[in-house]
Amino acid sequence: MEDKTKNDELNSELNIVYRYLVKKGVPHIDAEDAVQETAYKYLRFSDSIRSSKVRSWLIRVALNHYYDQCRKNKKYLFNNEERIIKEKTDEHPELIMIKKESAMEIHKLLSRLKPLYSELLLLKYESDLSYVEISQLLGINTNSVKTNLFRARKKLMKLYKEDHDGRE
Repeated sequence: MEDKTKNDELNSELNIVYRYLVKKGVPHIDAEDAVQETAYKYLRFSDSIRSSKVRSWLIRVALNHYYDQCRKNKKYLFNNEERIIKEKTDEHPELIMIKKESAMEIHKLLSRLKPLYSELLLLKYESDLSYVEISQLLGINTNSVKTNLFRARKKLMKLYKEDHDGRE
């Protein structure tokens, strides 16, 4: 019975990792491959991973695997068109289009930020990681995470205002 609980917890964490990779712009097929490789490595090395740092470890391993694959293939694929917004069937078409446009606009703004800034914003607000988990995941000081997140939010707002001031 304990194994079933562990498997359910692992599946839940791997789903979070998969969603994070897709939100980061990794194509679905590559995200699936990275998550599968991460699960394999977790099963091999689970004895040496602290239970409080499992999600951070899984995300870092998945990202490293994806980056390694990109280096091997000498290409970076960030497929924005594959992003799917979960749509409720009872929503109006106008609301669905507004959601899609908003998601595309946010992704476009995130792509204009420094890679560290966009990664921090995704880890904090998409994956709901704490400052401590992010600092452990990226190997930087917690205060640096807070400072860089502040700067990332400020820069994102500046880019957003620039885009919207230019349209009027």
